[in-house]
Parts: sequence; C-alpha cells; structure tokens
Amino acid sequence: MTKLNQFVKSLKNINKSINNLLERNLNKLKFDNIKILATNNKIILTFVAVFVFFVSYLLLPIFYKQIEISKELKNELLSKFNLEFTFTQKLDYNFFPRPHFVTNQSSITENQKNIADINQIKIYISLDNLFSLKNFNITEVILENANFQLNSKNSNFFINLLNNNFLDSNFRILNSNIFFKNLEGEVLFLNKIKNLKYYYDQNELKNVLISENEIFNTSFSLKAMDHVVEKKLYTKLNLDFAKLQIENIFNYKDDTKIGSATLLFNKKKSLINYKTNKIFFEFNHFDDADKKKFSYNGKLNFKPFYSTFEGDTEEINIFYLFGKNAIIAELLRTGILNSKNIDFKLNINANKIQGKRNFVNLFLKSKIQEGLIDIDDTQIEWKNNSIIKLTDTLIFVKDGKLFLDGKTQINIKNVQNIYKFLLTPKNFRKKIETIDFRFSYDFGEKVIILNDIIIDGQYNQKVNEKLNNIYFRGSDMQNKIYFKNMTNSLLKAYAG
Repeated sequence: MTKLNQFVKSLKNINKSINNLLERNLNKLKFDNIKILATNNKIILTFVAVFVFFVSYLLLPIFYKQIEISKELKNELLSKFNLEFTFTQKLDYNFFPRPHFVTNQSSITENQKNIADINQIKIYISLDNLFSLKNFNITEVILENANFQLNSKNSNFFINLLNNNFLDSNFRILNSNIFFKNLEGEVLFLNKIKNLKYYYDQNELKNVLISENEIFNTSFSLKAMDHVVEKKLYTKLNLDFAKLQIENIFNYKDDTKIGSATLLFNKKKSLINYKTNKIFFEFNHFDDADKKKFSYNGKLNFKPFYSTFEGDTEEINIFYLFGKNAIIAELLRTGILNSKNIDFKLNINANKIQGKRNFVNLFLKSKIQEGLIDIDDTQIEWKNNSIIKLTDTLIFVKDGKLFLDGKTQINIKNVQNIYKFLLTPKNFRKKIETIDFRFSYDFGEKVIILNDIIIDGQYNQKVNEKLNNIYFRGSDMQNKIYFKNMTNSLLKAYAG
C-alpha cells in the first residue's frame, strides 16, 4: 500500500506540472501561430505526457485490492440504490469505453433472502477521482441476464427502487426475467424484461422508470414516476398490439389506497376508479361519454381469495375473451388457472355481439373454480325467435388449442319465423319447442361438432346419423346458403 501511495503522489505532482504548462501555452495559442506551435518539440512531448498520464490515471483502480474494491462498491450500491449485492467472482476493471467494473454470477439479497441471480453486472464509475476508493462515484449500473424471484411480499421491488438516488446515476436491467411466485413457490407468471432503466428526469424533477417487457408472449412498455411528497404513483402502460394505453394515478397516503386510471382504446376513452388495501380490491369501469355504453364493477378478496365481476354493455367482442390468442387461452396455456385456490366469477350482460347481428341479449356467466373453467347458464337470443342456453360446459387447452365442450338447449319461441328464415319447405315444418344436443367447439379453427341431438325430449336416429357427416366451420356458419341447406337437411331427416 506504501508503494501505491508514493505512485499516487508522483502522478499528482506530474498532473500539477502538466496543467501549469498547458495553461501557459494554451493562453498564447492563436490561429496564426498554430503551425509554429505544432513543430515545437515541447508541445509534442507535452501531449505525449498528457496521454501517458491520462492512461496511467485510468489504470489506477487496477492497483487496488479485490477485497477493498468489493467492499466499497457494495457499500456505494447500498447507499445509492438500497440494494444489497453479493459478488462471488472477481471484479475485473476496464477503462474502455469508460471506466467500469464487471463481474459474473452475482446476486441481490433482501432480508437475508436471495431475490435475484445476475449473470453479469457492470458498474460504471466517474472519472472525477480515481485516486481513492472511498471517492468512487457510481454513474451507472447495468444488470444483464438476471432472474428475479418475486412474490406478494416483495412484489413492489421495482417500484420501491424509484425512491433512491438517481440524480447523478442510472440503473438498467437488460434481457432479464421476473418469476412471480405464490407463497408456496409455484410460478404464477413470467415477465421478460427487454430493457428497463431508472433515471432522474430534469424536466419532471422526479425519478423515472421506463421499461420494455413481454408477458404471455405479449409485448408492452411501462413508464412510472413516484411523487414522494404527495404520495402518488403515476404509471403509463402501452399495449401496442391491442392499441391500448393506460394512464394511472395511485394515491398511497392512507391504509386504503385509491386510484384512477384512464384507458385509451382505439381512440375511445374510458375510466376506472378503484380502491384497495391488504384485504380487497374494488373497481368501477365506465365509458367516458355523456351516454354511457358500458359499465363494469368488481371486487377481489385476497384473504381468502375470490373475485366477482359484473357488467352491462351495449356491445361485446367475444373474440377478445375467447379468440385464438385471447387472454383466456394464454392464461390456460401457462397453467396459472390450474390452482385450486382460484375462485373467479364473471357475469356480463350485452345487448349486441360484435360481428354477429342476429344474436342479441347475451348473458355471459362464467367461473373459474378448482382449476376448471365453465360458462354454465350462459344464454343468448337468436333473432328474438329462440333462446340458447349452455350447460355442463368446460373450457380447456389441448395440444395448444382452446376448446369448449358442453350441452346446449334451444327453446324456440317462434318456430314459423325460423322456418321462414331458413326457407324450409312446408312439408318439413313440424312443430318444435326444444332442441338439446352436445357440442365441441375449436376456437382456433372455428369448427363445431354436434352430436346426441334430442328434439322435444326424443332422440332421433336419422338426425344423429346425418350429424355424423357434418362439421360446421366458421366460414360455413357465416355462409347463409350453406347454413340453411345443412339445417334444412337435418329438418328433412327429422320430418321423415
């Protein structure tokens, strides 16, 4: 250590001499005598000396001991970001493109528990003072290929980081993962971090978090600011694939927190007001228009966990719930809904179905219980001539595809109007009040298979034999001529 101190003192003296020499000569520098100065050997030697000194200055951290470097960097990281790091491998020093330390296989601990394993960490330091370890100033930290293990107890980890010192330093996370688990250690979902950054915004005078992520194969971006004095958290979420933007203001001053979110979807605005605490989460979602087109409300209880959502809407798009890549399919593929602790109910009344003008007055009743999803007692009207009701239903994923199996009962209110719509020949127009059958529907391929048809409580052999050779596809059901021909074929078999 004595040799290092002597080396440092020598460099300081050289630095002082060079600075005095540069100051005397550069003050005399004019455009007319640049060529003369360039030929002066003293100037050339000065610049060579400056270069040698600068490189020597950058190399100073190499002479420090690993134990001391590790200790000081960990203390600085704890002081700046309130993060406790553990370095298991050597900290290598590089001065290109700017001075930084790099190491592999490090970790972050919280309350003596490991919450992140980091493949590589880079710690950039300021050029201001490399003569002393204690004067190191961290300007940026970059974590690459990290895996974070979070649960309900530390779920605010990334938001809490906003309360640290980013005035003169940045914090970044690249190509990493967040594994969110329940208290039993089961992974509920995986969030991929593409690029996350904390920094101080000079215009807002606030710490800012910006992040590009992916969850359930869906990309999204997030911006967050914490107004510490007002105790309000501002977030902005962009889901470009769905043309959805959500701006949220969360007031965490009291035990029961309240918030307000503005949703912009396809240039249509809606509002969500909510409140939450450790026991429940309640919300009300409505259209931001003079004449409301929809209104939803719901409540989630955390202890024990169960939830209920109810809503009324003018029009609903079923595809967003049950389409090939819709949220239901993605959740089923992850297995997150298989937990027996999930008790979820969703009830929606809709006057119209988007893209299905003949179907009206939908009452969607769904629930997730003990790992199973069903839509029993869901019903809808067809042209005000019949009521279709579903029973014994089950929604599931098989080989990556979303299926719905169940029973259907059709109560016919005006069979003559149906015959007129179908252009059914008069000799096939028998009186029918109820039709029951089993079905299986593939959401991805839009294929429905019918079997075990019962008309007015009677099983008809001829009709069921006819059904064995019929597969209704989405394009076929939308083709009125095909649909009418197939239905009349079944009615002909029934009429004998």
